[in-house]
Amino acid sequence: MTLVHGSGARETFDLIMKTIVSKVPERLRKVNGGMGIDVLDDGAVIPIGDKYLVITMDSYTVKPIFFPGGSIGTLAISGTINDLVVMGARPIAIMDSITVEEGFELNVLEKIVNDMIDLLKKYDIPLIGGDFKVMPRGNLDKIIITTTGIGLAQNPIVDTRIRIGDKIIVTDPIASHGAVIIASQLGLLDNIKNIKSDAKPLIDALLPVIEKYGEHIHAARDPTRGGIASILNEWAINNDVTIVIDRSKIPIEPEVRAFLEALGIDFLSVASEGVAILAVDPQYSDDIVNELRSRGCKAEIIGEVVKPQSELLKGKVIAITEIGGRTIVASRGLNLPRIC
Repeated sequence: MTLVHGSGARETFDLIMKTIVSKVPERLRKVNGGMGIDVLDDGAVIPIGDKYLVITMDSYTVKPIFFPGGSIGTLAISGTINDLVVMGARPIAIMDSITVEEGFELNVLEKIVNDMIDLLKKYDIPLIGGDFKVMPRGNLDKIIITTTGIGLAQNPIVDTRIRIGDKIIVTDPIASHGAVIIASQLGLLDNIKNIKSDAKPLIDALLPVIEKYGEHIHAARDPTRGGIASILNEWAINNDVTIVIDRSKIPIEPEVRAFLEALGIDFLSVASEGVAILAVDPQYSDDIVNELRSRGCKAEIIGEVVKPQSELLKGKVIAITEIGGRTIVASRGLNLPRIC
């Protein structure tokens, strides 16, 4: 096992399919009438009367635990909320499990918990339970936070409805979170100005748009580990389509792009924590972009879903480069410790 197996890219997907999903009988991969590991979206869907309960779970292990723009506490609550929002669910409660190593400073734990509670108070989301454990010194790298998010959706968005002609929208500049964490780990923060994590909940900006245009949004995801390259590849493979994107139209802060290019890192594979990527009906794509922009986003249409021109292009993502060429976008994980 290597760090790249936890990167959220192709290596993670293959590992999960081989070691977990393939061993679970198909009848046990979901609750009847719902969706679960049969689709491997950001959460599971369970029918409850005329609505759907959406449940998501994630673990957060970022290093450093405090960074420009947030902390592991900010990250845990934002990420949990966003996993619900991109499935079309309004968050109704969160549970958390915190594990620290022996010797972890109490005042540091309090700062992290305060960051979590501040966001919960801001969005009026109850914290209804959880767990706390301490591991012997040296058996854990400081702290891990695991969260469970619970939401309700009228019409959940599950990423199996993508259609030929759908437009691909990114809600805001990508890769800021990953760039900050990489700079922190390399000791380069003092040399890079105006870069901070984009970690934030998407409730205010995105959820009203989903509730207004939900039937025209065929897929939605927050591109955390593996970046938008990972998400687009999953969509292309799972829906047997080709996705074409224009790199010049992808929003990214100039400082973030310059930093990543200097390191030889493709920004398409770098994590975002306050951004969503959508596949939407082309008739409503401009309306959705304008609605997002009216809510303070810097949304852009970056590509579209097309019919594969050959079997070789089925399940592939193609990028039009800045000089007009075309290249295959692979889903490759970054071999970095504790990025989100």
